[in-house]
Amino acid sequence: MTETVEYEAIVPVDMMGARLDFACAELFSEFSRSRLQAWIKSGNLTVNGETRKPRDKMLGGEQLRLLAEQEEQGDWQAENIPLDIVYEDDDILVINKPANLVVHPAAGNASGTLLNGLLFHCPDLINIPRAGIVHRLDKDTTGLMVVAKSLQAHADLVAQLQERSVSREYEAVVTGVMTGGGMVEANIGRHPKQRQKMAVLDFGGKEAITHYRVIKRYKNHTHIRLKLETGRTHQIRVHMAHIGYPLVGDTAYAGRFKIPKNTIPELLDGLRNFGRQALHAECLGLIHPISGEYMEWQRPLPEDMQALIGLLNDDARAEDW
Repeated sequence: MTETVEYEAIVPVDMMGARLDFACAELFSEFSRSRLQAWIKSGNLTVNGETRKPRDKMLGGEQLRLLAEQEEQGDWQAENIPLDIVYEDDDILVINKPANLVVHPAAGNASGTLLNGLLFHCPDLINIPRAGIVHRLDKDTTGLMVVAKSLQAHADLVAQLQERSVSREYEAVVTGVMTGGGMVEANIGRHPKQRQKMAVLDFGGKEAITHYRVIKRYKNHTHIRLKLETGRTHQIRVHMAHIGYPLVGDTAYAGRFKIPKNTIPELLDGLRNFGRQALHAECLGLIHPISGEYMEWQRPLPEDMQALIGLLNDDARAEDW
């Protein structure tokens, strides 16, 4: 089964000097670079209406147009993985992702992912780029995600994400006592030495903006709410660690576990054994790609984060601090 794919984009001025295939990979990130290169070579992806070579350099301002037949996206297998479906219609699907679930198959995770479960629930997603997944959550981050069920919905949701009109709010517990909320505006890219990690970069990287505010302060921790303007890989985890307030349980970015002062044993045990970063995508808002109606969903904190906050409250009551 094939469907027609039709997308357009303008090459931004800050991509001056970039190769065409690199620019396309950035602007049409839902498709693999190899697929985009094939479409460029076949003339399905044009520049100002003309066929160009993948290595051609961009000046900025060019109009890219993609018109092609979209075939099955991969050899992924459908698997009967339970999904917590919050909302579903003919065009979109909103799920509440649990912890310990990888979103997309990759090296070391060829099966058992959210994508495999989506294909079991809706087999036609095999015809949508990345099976309709337009944004991701880390394996151990819980909360709300939207999935496109049609090509029209996919194109619209990708455009909303690029325009930063999708509202994504999170709750987290961080180490350290914040004095107040604020904004982190710091570019993020691959760590120069540890390539499996991301990092704040002084030069290069992609623009990343995170807003945060305090929900409640504790003796050694803070419960916060965050809102993303951009959606870079590990953005919240990297930004919070960068300003000195790493997420509880974040083994990649928080460094070695430090024993907080004057802590009740129950909380100390809970912190040591909290098996993931304390991060939950609590609220998701977007314009429905077909009806044009603004829609919003919320899901409360999962049990492990509720238990952690309960221990923090117990610790706060244990002495007058």
